[in-house]
Amino acid sequence: MANRPAHVLDVGNCDPDHGMISHMLTERFHVRIDRVMFVPDALARLRQNRYDLVLVNRLVFADGSEGQDLVIAAKADSALRDIPIMMISNYEDAQARAVAAGAERGFGKASVRSESTFALLAKFLPPR
Repeated sequence: MANRPAHVLDVGNCDPDHGMISHMLTERFHVRIDRVMFVPDALARLRQNRYDLVLVNRLVFADGSEGQDLVIAAKADSALRDIPIMMISNYEDAQARAVAAGAERGFGKASVRSESTFALLAKFLPPR
């Protein structure tokens, strides 16, 4: 993974949040980032591309759907279940539900630049 950038899929974040998260990721890690706005589009991308990490917003900005739906669908699909997914949410109950459904422990937007978030991401992404 050191020679190639990790491939990250950002799902459901509004423009300002996508920008904030992307900036942090590209500053700290060797990544390339794709973005989709809907859960069905994310599932299609996951079937077409190899992703090292998926970051999904608790509430998909474009339609208000639950990011949890992506976790559940991906973990139920044998071709996708091994792809790590992190929930982006400041709410502990949303993080707990995502982890219970098979997601990795995620982070909230309030802690995007915290050392604890960098440590979570470093499990999946190579340093810059």
